[in-house]
Formats: sequence, structure tokens, C-alpha cells
Amino acid sequence: MGKSYPARQPPSPKGRPAKLKAKPPAKVHHDDFTSDGVEDNDVFLLPISDYQVMMLVTIVGAIVRLFRIYQPTSVVFDEVHFGGFATKYIKGKFFMDVHPPLAKMLIALAGWLAGFNGDFDFKEIGKDYLEPGVPYVSMRLFPAVCGILLVPITFLTLKAVGCRTATAALGASLIVFENGLLTQARLILLDSPLVVATAFTALAFTSFTNQHEQGPAKAFDLSWWFWLVMTGLGLGITVSIKWVGLFTIAWVGSLTLVQLWVLLGDTKTVTMRLFAKHFLARAFCLIIIPISFYMAMFAIHFVCLSNPGDGDGFMSSEFQATLNSKGMQDVAADVAFGSRVSIRHVNTQGGYLHSHPLMYPTGSQQQQITLYPHKDANNIFLMENQTQPLDANGVEINGTRAWDDVKNITENYVKNGDVIRLYHLQTHRRLHSHDVRPPVSEQDWQNEVSAYGYEGFPGDANDLFRVEIVKKQSASGVARDRLRTLQTKFRLVHVMTGCVLFSHKVKLPDWASEQQEVTCAKGGTIPNSLWYIESNLHPALPKNAEKVNYVNPGFLGKFWELQKVMWKTNAGLTESHAWDSRPESWPLLRRGINFWGKNNRQIYLIGNPVIWWSSTLAVVVYALVKGIAVLRWQRNYNDYANTTFKRFDYEVGTWVLGWFFHYFPFFLMGRQLFLHHYFPALFFAVLALCQIYDFVTARFPVPGVREYPIVNKVGVVALLAISATVFALYSPLSYGNAWTKSECQRVKFIGSWDWDCNTFLESYDAYSAVNSNPIPSSQAGTTEQIKSGAANDKGSLNAVISQKPQYKPLEQKILGREEKIEYRDQDGNILNEEQVKALEGKVEFKTKYETRTRVLDANGNEMLVVEDEKAQDAVAPPHPEVEGANQETKNAPIEDEVVPKEVSPSKDDEKEAESPAPKPASEGNEATAQDPEPASEVNEATIQEPEPVSEVNEATVQDPELASEVNEAAVPEPEPASEVNEAAVPEPEPATEGNEATVQDPEPASKGDEAAVPEPEPLNEPGDL
Repeated sequence: MGKSYPARQPPSPKGRPAKLKAKPPAKVHHDDFTSDGVEDNDVFLLPISDYQVMMLVTIVGAIVRLFRIYQPTSVVFDEVHFGGFATKYIKGKFFMDVHPPLAKMLIALAGWLAGFNGDFDFKEIGKDYLEPGVPYVSMRLFPAVCGILLVPITFLTLKAVGCRTATAALGASLIVFENGLLTQARLILLDSPLVVATAFTALAFTSFTNQHEQGPAKAFDLSWWFWLVMTGLGLGITVSIKWVGLFTIAWVGSLTLVQLWVLLGDTKTVTMRLFAKHFLARAFCLIIIPISFYMAMFAIHFVCLSNPGDGDGFMSSEFQATLNSKGMQDVAADVAFGSRVSIRHVNTQGGYLHSHPLMYPTGSQQQQITLYPHKDANNIFLMENQTQPLDANGVEINGTRAWDDVKNITENYVKNGDVIRLYHLQTHRRLHSHDVRPPVSEQDWQNEVSAYGYEGFPGDANDLFRVEIVKKQSASGVARDRLRTLQTKFRLVHVMTGCVLFSHKVKLPDWASEQQEVTCAKGGTIPNSLWYIESNLHPALPKNAEKVNYVNPGFLGKFWELQKVMWKTNAGLTESHAWDSRPESWPLLRRGINFWGKNNRQIYLIGNPVIWWSSTLAVVVYALVKGIAVLRWQRNYNDYANTTFKRFDYEVGTWVLGWFFHYFPFFLMGRQLFLHHYFPALFFAVLALCQIYDFVTARFPVPGVREYPIVNKVGVVALLAISATVFALYSPLSYGNAWTKSECQRVKFIGSWDWDCNTFLESYDAYSAVNSNPIPSSQAGTTEQIKSGAANDKGSLNAVISQKPQYKPLEQKILGREEKIEYRDQDGNILNEEQVKALEGKVEFKTKYETRTRVLDANGNEMLVVEDEKAQDAVAPPHPEVEGANQETKNAPIEDEVVPKEVSPSKDDEKEAESPAPKPASEGNEATAQDPEPASEVNEATIQEPEPVSEVNEATVQDPELASEVNEAAVPEPEPASEVNEAAVPEPEPATEGNEATVQDPEPASKGDEAAVPEPEPLNEPGDL
């Protein structure tokens, strides 16, 4: 073939070749579903330089996330919950939480791989990690790794939509320097895994959309399928961490519908068969895969939690029976007079009808009837007929065991409409009701239910209840005609008043161990007045009598029941929280969350104001541009004919739509909400900000901007410099680092930011006197004593906490110590308990520790001693309730000083100076330990955790409205109890109405105490969606 030569250019008028003018690229119009202006932005085919930039930003993100991740060395905020869940996973104890299990299981796995055995309970904020050897750093590493992965995912997502490398680096760096995301990623919390799962889903769907918009040529190829499957997997992961993933599903689902709508309109290249193929591919990947993954996580959850725990009370009896040691032996099916039965409430998980020898403090003051969630001997009632059985001679057989030897037990089956009495075997009293208001629910339509009578007492008419079988709720067949164990649901109607035995989710006070209230309700709703018999024993039943048991619900039954309980519990989180906030405050960053405070440091969840406000501004800008574009379109302006504007509208609109779906649903919720609920929406807002920046600096034909890429890069550097500077200013609140009061006050320019600058010291030099990384109390050494700083204008103590001064008068022997807490107002007046209680919630409490020494002569008279000035100025160690007990200080031996011969302390002096050492609450009786299923026949006690007291303490009360100085005040500290007394059984007293009277049991048996039973409540409070 001959060579071809380029055409010769015509000479210019001056004899030089003329320059060809560059023609703008011709607009390509597609007659299929290919989108205009789309290029192949496959993130696996980027230039090497892009990956180098991504790795550099990721390394910076890793340094920022992992810096001092061991700090603080104690439990922080919701680590109480999610660390506690890790303990339960390792122990295999069932619990109920409002969040799906994936992230919690991964946190537990990280702890288990690091050697955590589950012995640490994460019980309270500030509890020390180091002394018990908890591998908390390993557990924090999982959220930290998620926070690190968020950086490259953000970079790749922006590259997938065609942004310049500098813009992608800007977005990734904004994630690095976002203080709120940093704080969440350094602790054992769920939000960092949630955000990275949301981001991965956004990356996968964006990459799939890029493949889809390139038209039929890319449809159903390997890359197309890969990103579609990854999108479905991302949706499954996200919703398996928190139900916020449902918002991500809504975002992906709405954009998928748009894609299908465009496909349906392409009549030239998309046949109905091809459309069905597109539809089924998306349905499988975006519906079947997420649901399957979600259910698989719960299957693993059930396998891990096979033992009973504190969460099984939320679940049905059928569910509980699947747990180890909670299964029930087969029980007799038929219920007859003389059967020993336990009766369970249907609608609540309060448990079994229950009584114990404790009296109501009000009303009739008769014996209490409650619901108790554990199996116990006090749940057993004997089912009696209203009349005694007759012998062969027609004479009544007396006694509660009269039905034990009946010849034909079928004649004694309890049928629908029978009138019965329920005899409590342990206390010999019968279930009883009368026209007396209950102690808690005092409405006129509620009557008190009590246990009344004594052994040998024949009973009265107020003991009679009529059985009403609810056939629709009962199993088919004979269970609808007579009482059958487990199969029959029935109501008990009080014959004398017509009310029905009723229970609801109302807890009785401490005097009833916080068990659930039982009343007799006039017109009570069917769900709360339904009961069934769980256990049934009758001596006259033959061994081959028909037996029944709970039906195993299987995985699907357990899965669906748990979803309903999670939803109901989540919706019930309506109580206010000290650090909750409403959605309207989140985009403007009006308030954060106080996570932790200790050793003059604080962790407070607050975002980077520059990033939050600029991302919110980006959303507002897009909304304005969209609104103007719609108005112009209505006036026949053809803005959407411009391909660049069309891409701007769709691509930025995709992120704004994601922001909308992850933000506005919270306005519909009445439950507790917190700032961290905004983080998924913040991620989408940051993407919108970066893409708007990329369009303005690189795509829109802005004169002097698009032609010069340096403008894009300079703008990126400027934005990053500002963001990094602001990040550094607020980083002490994220890391829990040392900070000064003046620096704190300088950057706290919004009044609603409510962290306490008085927490911090006056200067960094003051921190050198204390250990910058506090170690556990048992290992704490003696710190150098320094003088306290001046008090600020609000009365806070600015002093560094130092060792308590040990004043020892010469030639004197220390006989003992006294400990107390005083509360004083701004004038130094001592406040009594009522005054202190009235100030709770209105003032800020500050603690000051002081040691006072009294010297007594031989006659017990107090001698005035002038203490050393240094001892007067020093401050004692922190209070153990706040800071952790300083065991070395507390247990430091006090050496005896030489006592002059002429001074000999008297016996009275010795008694006066004795230290009030904690004593067991019961010297004659052993404290009762709480058992998962404690047997309780006589006594109930609420176990309280003893609170340690260190040295002689004084607390200062700061009133933000009245007080302007540091004030000290005092109320004696109660002695901590180390054991638990069995509650005394009150002496029964005559009733005030009719001829009813409570009679003292001859010999009340005591087999154990019932621990206080809490109403099942969500464990992740502050609960989250």
C-alpha cells in the first residue's frame, strides 16, 4: 500500500502556514439508554499516581485514627453497652439489643482473638481497663480500622464519578480531619462500622451506575455484575450493623427505580425480555442478597448466644425454651382441681403469677401479688373448686389436698365457666381481690389483687374467680372447652366485682423488688388479661397421661420474634437523655455529646465546624440551584440541554438524595436521638461538597478557572489547611489530651457547645505534675503535692489533684479516721439532705477533698492545733466514685508516733476516734447472691452496690445562677454496705374492711431472697436506631 501524506495547509497571507482552529467536540446523542457525558471511571483502572495519592492520604488517616488509641484507659460512654455485649458473646449469654448483631460480633471476635475471656463487665463509665487486663485496645482497633478504610473508600467514590484527583484527595482528607468521625472511630462503638459500610455501598452503587450509564455495551459484563453484587452485599452489611441501613436501602432502591424507568423507555434497544433480565438481576442482587446476609448474621447470633442471659425476659416462653437449661420437661396436658400450676402472663414478659410474704405498704396491706420472670416455688398455686369434694358418703373432704386421691379425675377437669380459687402453697393464702385501689395504678377502674387468708382458713367470696377461655387465642380442639397446659389462653374474672386479672408493664417500687404489678381491671383489654398454664402437676394423674411441651419455633420463628421485639423496644426509647439532641440542630452542629471526663481531661463528641457547615452549605446551594433550574425550565429555558449541567444535576443530586434519606427520617421519630445519628448523612454531604467544588473548578466553563488546573489544586490546599487547623484546635476533645482553660474558652464560640472548660487546668505546666496517661488505681504512685490554683469566676477548682496532706502532730498517736461529705452553699452554710435534693439537676457539683485533724487530750477534749500552711493548701486525691479508688493512698499504713508517757488516751477517746469501718449488713445471716433464677419463698431484697468512700471529703456546689464562688457543703456519707440483709417480713395486721384479716404464718420458710427484677429495657441507652 502506498504511504499517505498529510494534506498541505494553505499558506497564510504572510506566507506562513495557517493554524487550524480547534473545534469543540461534537455532541453525541444516543438513541439508547446510554447517558450523555459519561466516561468509564473504573476505579480498578486508575493511573498509578492516583493510587499513590490515595495511599498517602490513607496513611495520614491511619496516623490520626491510631494516635494514642490506648487513651483513655477506662470505659468511655457507650463502651458500657457494646463492650458489655462482647462479654455476653464470649460467655454465650443471650441478650437483647435494638441493633442487629454484625458489628457487635466483630468487636467480640476482636476481643476474643486478643485473649479476652469475658470476665470484665464494662459496667460503668470510667471503670479501669488496665488492672483487670482487658484487651481494650484490640477491641478499639476494629472501629479504628473501619475509620481508616473510610478514607480510601471516599477517594475511590469521588473518582468513580469523574472527579479530579485533587478533589478526591480533598474529600478523603476531610474525612481524616473530621473530629466527630475520629472520636467515634477510636472507641468500642458501632457508628464507625456503620459509616464505612454505608460508604462501601455508595462506592459499589456509584461504580455500578457508571457501568450502567455507558449503555448496552457494558450491560451484564463482569464489571457490571461485580459492582451490582457488591452493592447488595454492602446493603446487607449496613443493615446488619444498624437499622439505619434501611435508609441506605431506600436510597439505592429509589435510584434503581430511576434506572429501570429509563430502561423501560428505551423501546429501540431494550425489549421486554431484556427489561425482565435487568429487573431480575437487580431484584436478586439488591433484595435477595441483603436479606440472606442479614438473616445469616442472626443465625450466627443465635448460635453464639445459646445460654440464658439477662435478655431472655424479652422473649416468649417458646423462644426461651430453646436456650440451654431453659427447656422444660413434658408436662401433663389436662388441668384438674387439685393441680399445682404456674400461671404465666401472655402479653408481657413480666413472667409468672407470683406471691411472697411481703405486704403492701398501702391499701389493704395484705400480701403482695406480682409477676416474677423466673421459675420459682412462689409461682406455684393449687387450683381449688369453690366447694370441697365429697367422699363416698357425701361428706365434704376438708383440706387443700382433698383432690389428691379422687378416683375419677376426668370429672374434676377445669372447664370453661368453672369458678375456682387459687391457693398459694408457700404462704397458705388465696388469690384475692376487693374494691381497694392498687398501690401504684390508683385509677378507679383498677382494683388491688392480694393474697389473703391463712392455713386452714376456708376463704371467702372475694377469693372466687371464673375461668373464661378465649377460644380465638387457644389451640383448636379440646383446649377451647377446658383448661389445657400451654394450649389454652384464658381470663380470670373476679366473681364479686366483675373485674379481670390484669397486668401491664408497670413496675412496683423497691418494697416489691421492682416486680411487675398485677391488678384486677374493670374492662381490662384482652391482651393484658390473658393467661396460660405453663407447669401442671397432679398426684392423681397416671404416669401415661397425655403430655405437652412448647413447640420449637425454629430459626424463622425466633428470627421474626426478635425483629418484632427489637422494633417495639426501639420505638419505646422515648425518655429524654442528658446529651440527646434533635435533628434540626445537627447540620449546624449546635450540640455534641459528653463521652468521658477524668484527670482534668475530657472526651466530647463534636464535629469539625468547617467541614460540617461547608457540607451543609453545599446541600443548600444545590437545593437553590435545583429550584432555580426548575423555575427556568417552566419558563422554557433549556438549561438541561447542557450536558455538563445535566451531569451536575444528576451526580450532585444523587449525594443530596442520600443525605436526605439518611437525615429527614429522624424527624419522624420520637425516640432518643443523638448527634452521631447524623454521621451517615454527613458522609453524603461531604461528597456533595467535593463534587460541587469539582464542577466549579474543573467542569463548568468558568473564565480563568477551568483552563488552569492549578486553581483546583490551590483551592484544595487552602480548604485542607483550614480544616486541619480547626481539627487541631478541637483535637484535645477527641483524643482526651491535655488542654488549657484559656484555649478551650477561645474556641468555644457557640453557647450551645456545652463541654466544661473548667475541667482543664490553667497551663500545660500544671499537667506535668500528674501522669499524662493515668494508670489504674492499684498501680498509682504518689503524686507530687502542689498548691491549688486560683478558683475561676464560676467557682471551679483549678488545682491539680495531689496527695492528701498527712498531718501528724508530734508526740501524738493517730487513733482513727472519720469520713464524711459536706455540702455548702455560696455563703458556706451547710445544706441538709432536703436542700441538696432540691438542688439536684439545677447546680453543678464539684468535689474538693480536705483532711482535717483533731487532737484530743487525755480527757477527750479537743485541742486547737495550727496546721502547716502547706497542708492547708493541698488537695486530696480524687473521689473514687469519679476517678477510681486510689488503693495505694487509701490503704497506706499510718505509722504510730511516740506518745508521751503523761498522755494516755481514755476509753471514751478511743471510742470516739474509731474509724467507721464498713460492716456486713447481716452478721447472723449470709448475704444472698443473685441467681439467674433465684428461688424466693420468704424474703426479697434489692442488692445495692456499695459506694466506696475515700478519706474526709467535702463537695462544692456550683449554682450557675446564684453562686459565683467555690462553696463547700456537707452531708454525712452513708456507710457502704458489703452484704445484703434478708428483708424482714412484716407482721400481718388486720384488714380495714369487712371481716378480712391477714394472719401471720406460723413458720414462714426462707429459702432465699429475690433480687430486684428490672423491667426489660433496652441495654444500648443511649439507644440508637
